[in-house]
Amino acid sequence: MKLRSLGVALAAMAALVTLPLHSSPAAAADLPLSQGKTATSSSDENAGTVAANAVDGNTATRWSSAATDTQWLQVDLGSTATITQVVLNWETAYGSDYKIQTSADGNTWTDVKSVTGGDGGTDTLDVSGQGRYVRMSGVHRATQYGYSLWEFQVFGSTGGTTTPPAGCDTANAAQGKTATASSTENAGTPASAAFDGNTGTRWSSAASDPQWIQVDLGSSQSLCRVDLNWEAAYGKSFQIQASADGQTWTTLKSVTDGTAGSTSYDVSGQGRYVRINGTVRGTGYGYSLWEVAVHTGSGGGSGPVQGGGDLGPNVIVVDPSTPNLQAKFDQVFAQQESNQFGTGRYQFLMKPGTYNGINAQVGFYTSISGLGLNPDDVHINGDVTVDAGWFNGNATQNFWRSAENLSITPSNGTDRWAVAQAAPFRRIHVQGGLNLAPNGYGWASGGYIADSKIDGTVGPYSQQQWYTRDSSVGGWTNGVWNMTFSGVQGAPATNFDSGPYTTLDNTPVSREKPYLYLDGNAYKVFVPAKRTNARGVSWPNTAGSSIPLDQFYVVKPGATAATINTALAQGLNLLFTPGVYHLDQTINVTRANTVVLGLGLATIVPDNGVDAMHVADVDGVKLAGFLIDAGSSNSNTLLQIGPAGSSADHSANPTTMQDVFVRIGGAGPGLATNSVVVNSDDVIVDHTWLWRADHGQGVGWETNRADYGLVVNGDDVLATGLFVEHFNKYDVLWNGERGRTIFFQNEKAYDVPNAAAITHDGIVGYAAYKVADSVNVHEAWGLGSYCNFTSDPSIVQAHGFQVPVKTGIKLHDILVISLGGKGQYAHVVNNTGAPTSGTDTVPSKITSFP
Repeated sequence: MKLRSLGVALAAMAALVTLPLHSSPAAAADLPLSQGKTATSSSDENAGTVAANAVDGNTATRWSSAATDTQWLQVDLGSTATITQVVLNWETAYGSDYKIQTSADGNTWTDVKSVTGGDGGTDTLDVSGQGRYVRMSGVHRATQYGYSLWEFQVFGSTGGTTTPPAGCDTANAAQGKTATASSTENAGTPASAAFDGNTGTRWSSAASDPQWIQVDLGSSQSLCRVDLNWEAAYGKSFQIQASADGQTWTTLKSVTDGTAGSTSYDVSGQGRYVRINGTVRGTGYGYSLWEVAVHTGSGGGSGPVQGGGDLGPNVIVVDPSTPNLQAKFDQVFAQQESNQFGTGRYQFLMKPGTYNGINAQVGFYTSISGLGLNPDDVHINGDVTVDAGWFNGNATQNFWRSAENLSITPSNGTDRWAVAQAAPFRRIHVQGGLNLAPNGYGWASGGYIADSKIDGTVGPYSQQQWYTRDSSVGGWTNGVWNMTFSGVQGAPATNFDSGPYTTLDNTPVSREKPYLYLDGNAYKVFVPAKRTNARGVSWPNTAGSSIPLDQFYVVKPGATAATINTALAQGLNLLFTPGVYHLDQTINVTRANTVVLGLGLATIVPDNGVDAMHVADVDGVKLAGFLIDAGSSNSNTLLQIGPAGSSADHSANPTTMQDVFVRIGGAGPGLATNSVVVNSDDVIVDHTWLWRADHGQGVGWETNRADYGLVVNGDDVLATGLFVEHFNKYDVLWNGERGRTIFFQNEKAYDVPNAAAITHDGIVGYAAYKVADSVNVHEAWGLGSYCNFTSDPSIVQAHGFQVPVKTGIKLHDILVISLGGKGQYAHVVNNTGAPTSGTDTVPSKITSFP
């Protein structure tokens, strides 16, 4: 690989010297439609060769794929375009055979050009087609490496309305209907003029932001397309929104690069009222529209969304007879071992049987799962390993990976799972011991085990903290600061006054995570039932129910938010296959008992400031196994469970959020005011890591600003395994009654510029965990907060925890720690507890408060 890197560097230098800046006639005249738009790919060679590089207009950056034949790169143009030319500027690793494809929805593709015998360099291809998405689909590589493109340029035209997709009515449902607006420029430009069918009349607003215009369709309609015909005074940034009552609005489409003229937008949603909500004008005048047309019907281009199907390009299904099985594990691990902020996502699914001599090393964004109904149906005589060789024996950044639903007989008697946050070990039977520390016993900062049986001893060694739930262990050797157990057979007794252990005999309420399995040759998802006062594993006779795969929309790379929402509206569940999914509208989960399950750390990125996901105040929604990565435009709330004011009783069938992780920054600039807001009652938050990045790209006090991690407004919410770190204000803010938390791990933001930046109400520092003054009943066990104020080590934070002093408020086993003396805590809870001091990283503890 070093020789390969040298060759790439020399090729890049040669390209800069010999390639003209504009390699095609079209490029000389026009900016590519693709430039700066959202690009995705089947794989990336590494974090420096991501898909976005191929559409950035810079011939010194490139995308390159994994070294296999079937790879693709695609770009979302943002709206339907007529495509006339595609220019591919290949690096030395080029495609000899490939196709250019277009798609309206990112799912169904049409070939518009096939190339065979390509010779690299710059390919200028004249094509004819329409689509919002354009893809280079590789068939055969010309070299031993992957596919590599300096630039992927798409030329053509947008503007003008196109025929609505199949199932979407061509008639304008808004014409002649009642229209209103936030303002009008004068009496000659009323709101009604935008809905009169006359392109010689127009609405225009006052010359200020924001402004809106809306139409009442008369009854609730299924919305599939909106056509906007802007006058010269256009909206640069605006949202197309729908409402049932004209009061509460759902954003169907966010646009940040609007232009004058006519453009059509495919949408998916329901509403009686449709609104264009302008937030940034394109000129110094107001907003002005000649016409707005609203189309209704099923839309989607090809009728209803179909459930089931294959599991996409990034799921690797194996059985004991699979040839070169070890090489398959090794190939993915080589790509993902240090690929902390890359776009590669992989899921290994192991069919039932016995696998001998396997060492499955698990890197970033890689999951390994058995396809049996029970863990012992898939047995590995070998190892499932996480170590920290890539980071010099330091395991504190071994994030985002998982193992689930299989059994292991370790080759040397002890398996190694040396992980940090967001790396669950679920439903595993280890027929031996389990080592949670890296080779050499370097630093480690995990971790989570649930529904697992470890026959031998678990050795945390250098692990700072760990939470284990509803499991059994043959023994537990030690711990550093905070080892918390609930419902664990064989767990050590509580000794927090002198040691690290907090142990609860049972877990009050729990439900295990849904998982994919094989019933014969048919894929199904098993949904475990709720357990009360659980202790020990749920298997082999796990209570619950199975859902066939054809009741899931299998979401694959390139899928759109509109299609996802259409699938949900049809009553389908969601199975996100491994990939990175950019959303231009919020995913709305409105049906009770919906399952949203991710494989291989599937990642959702909200674009243009939309929220990533909203869940209605309904029973039994299951969210599991995915990562939400904040976009570069601020989202108000990345995940909202229940609208504000939710009050329904869900105690019999709670919504669960399991292995759902949030990241703001790290992979690039990210912004979100709130990460997760829980408004519904009775929700179970089971293992989450909400992380405002302290390293990576796009990191800074304001660059990746995120004020709040978890905000709980609902009553009777339970959190088991809560990891929340580095937020600008409160990491956890709990406003609901009768909340409970079992295990909490926190680091305060490293990059606080000074004490003044976090001083409020006469208090220095926002508590890591705050219970609102209005709350009367709250209880929590095993809580830790650490400070590491690298920007200003002189900061003394008032306390780690802030709660009202009432008889119903109870905290058990709480600690604060200064990491190496970079900042200190004055107290543990409120004004109680000794201050931290010095550089020895010694915790200050309280066993009970008040």
